[in-house]
Amino acid sequence: MLSTTDGQQNSRRARNEGSVGRSIPRVDGVAKVTGRAQYVDDLELPGMLYGATVRSQIARGVLESITLDPDYDWTDIVLATAADIAGNNVIALIENDQPALVPIGGEIQHVDEAVALLAAPDRRRAREAVQHVRVTTTPLPAVFSMEEALSGQILLHGDDNVFKSFLIRKGGDIEAAMAGADLVIAGTYRTPAQEQMYIEPQGMLAHWDERGRCHIIGSLQCPYYVHKAMKVLLDRDDDGVVIEQSVTGGGFGGKEEYPSMIAAHAAIIARKAGCPVKLIYDRDEDIAATTKRHPAVIEHRLGLYSDGTIAAIDVDVVIDGGAYVTLSPVVLSRAILHASGPYRAGHVRVRGRAVATNTPPHGAFRGFGAPQTTFAYERQMAKAARALAMDPLEFRRKNMLRLGDTTATGQTLSYSVGSAKVLDAVARVAGEQTVGSGVDADPAAVHRGRGVSFYYHGAGFTGRGEVHLSGRAAVALLPDGRFEVRSSSTDIGQGTLTIFSQIAATALGVPLDRVSIADQSTRHVPDSGPTVASRTCMVVGRVVDVAAQKLRARIADWAEGNDLADKPTATQAAMMACDMAGTASGEVCETAQYEHPPGIEWDDDTYSGAAYPVYGWAACLVDVAVDPHTYEVAVERCVHAVDVGKAIHPIIVKGQIEGGTLQALGWALLENVVYDGGRVANASMTNCIVPTFADTPELETIIVEEPYPFGPHGAKGVGEIPMDGPAAAVASAIEDALGVPFDELPVLPEVIERKLDPESAS
Repeated sequence: MLSTTDGQQNSRRARNEGSVGRSIPRVDGVAKVTGRAQYVDDLELPGMLYGATVRSQIARGVLESITLDPDYDWTDIVLATAADIAGNNVIALIENDQPALVPIGGEIQHVDEAVALLAAPDRRRAREAVQHVRVTTTPLPAVFSMEEALSGQILLHGDDNVFKSFLIRKGGDIEAAMAGADLVIAGTYRTPAQEQMYIEPQGMLAHWDERGRCHIIGSLQCPYYVHKAMKVLLDRDDDGVVIEQSVTGGGFGGKEEYPSMIAAHAAIIARKAGCPVKLIYDRDEDIAATTKRHPAVIEHRLGLYSDGTIAAIDVDVVIDGGAYVTLSPVVLSRAILHASGPYRAGHVRVRGRAVATNTPPHGAFRGFGAPQTTFAYERQMAKAARALAMDPLEFRRKNMLRLGDTTATGQTLSYSVGSAKVLDAVARVAGEQTVGSGVDADPAAVHRGRGVSFYYHGAGFTGRGEVHLSGRAAVALLPDGRFEVRSSSTDIGQGTLTIFSQIAATALGVPLDRVSIADQSTRHVPDSGPTVASRTCMVVGRVVDVAAQKLRARIADWAEGNDLADKPTATQAAMMACDMAGTASGEVCETAQYEHPPGIEWDDDTYSGAAYPVYGWAACLVDVAVDPHTYEVAVERCVHAVDVGKAIHPIIVKGQIEGGTLQALGWALLENVVYDGGRVANASMTNCIVPTFADTPELETIIVEEPYPFGPHGAKGVGEIPMDGPAAAVASAIEDALGVPFDELPVLPEVIERKLDPESAS
């Protein structure tokens, strides 16, 4: 056991080590735990007003008028509508179909859509004033389900209500392949919307300077996404809008695209008011109005030979995009690319469609479409193992993709395939299930069951997405001899600031305390691409690594020419900085840009080739206990083995895995966003339930490292993959406990009651 002195010495040593693979103290940790970190709602500007949003109360209809209550005192309140927008009234993203504010005569597409903005001297007054704005509308017929959308009886988008569709094919005739199988298992799987429930609600602060430049700071994941959208909305060039991230309390995808909307609102009302405006959502508004995980319906057929090998896989995926396109096409893309799972099959067909409904738009959430299809294929694999009387882990081992195999899109897996390692890791610790179970057991006894799942997740953008982004990062030697990493990749709690510091310090060969991270402002950092898609460490971290190596080489060349080659890099850098003091910039900076790995080719037209540069791999084992009286499910054990390539910071990696695992368990058992006429009916933390510490089982996390040759020190994505598979393992464990299948999430007590006693539902 370490003494206090030893521990302090080790802590100091850790702070001065930039070496990768060490769990150093987080560089932002002290500021956060002492309260010095400034979140957007902590920020104040002179003369600042507080904003609020006026929202629609119908799911679909025409906005006829906006009027003010003549009996209310409006003297210190500012109103803005669509007529006050200087540029194009759209939130620019994949398609420019979503307005920032519905104009008079325009069509409302969902409940809680923004129609006007207010600003007042204090938050209470702003929210009070909202209640005195009169919004007149003419209702139109609305669509609330995927089935209604596909029927086409009411058209919201195009001639079929389909935002986007994809098709993947591998092998020959899928029907002939199914006919040749010895066993065909078919199932329909439903997964619900899921609220991100980040710890800090959405918020932005905007002001305009004397040059007509708009400055926006807020809680966000992707500064350049917001920058792009604001240029269009506000009719400004690159220099006319500055976006900066404040300290951000979580995102999970919910602060990927939606911050462009609230930034737009803050900017519009700030311009109309002529002073700074802060617009912060309360929790109920955040739940009601912002994007969530896409609900999905997946039909899956699995053809098997008698020896347990897979003959064919046929999948149809439908996701609910909500009222506007937002990110639905790319969510659907990832969903279908993962829909056949990490399994060998000669014949595969996957069809995917994203449809329009009159609910608030769905968008990014950790896993980004993969959790929905993973739930379906892993429930199918559980049923297959049961039907063939095979051990669930051995069935998956028999069919798993290995090095040299090809995926459903025809991608040959040439490196970093951790499939066997994650299955072996779980098998080594699995042990015996606590108690055998089934509906024939003593009805007074707790029923116990075990479920497993096995899955993969593509890291980085799909296909040639990273090439199109061409993310950049820079590392600079500052005039004081310190180093600064410049990247637009944000820290939303997942540890970006710390791992980038480690990567840069290691590449530079300097102590960690010589490296700092620049603020994520579009005025000061290059566009590294968005903080999404499990790409921050793997993709941008590699670019940071290369930039730091280039800078170290430049310093070494300077030192060689000045007879300082035998000095440590930190000393060389300090002396070089003194030498550069008289130059125009006073600094030395090296920039690097993403380079695609060789041999990674993708065809968007046929949707074939290398969908991702590399995959993470994972296996999960869950033991549950089901109370026969209350139908409550307790997760008694959860083992999760995840191949991360290389753990740059093991504790941060473990935290990512545990956080994603708990979100997946919540999605499986607790979380249920309820819609009523297109409105979120449970828009409150009192009834939109997420797991707490009291709901958290002991999580056994196993970090597996199968290095990726083109990641920093072998690292690949870790943020999303823990979300993908545990829900299927939970559903399979409940089936094992009770003897009946559960193919829809969440598996609430009332769902179990209806399954076991159908007459109780009548």
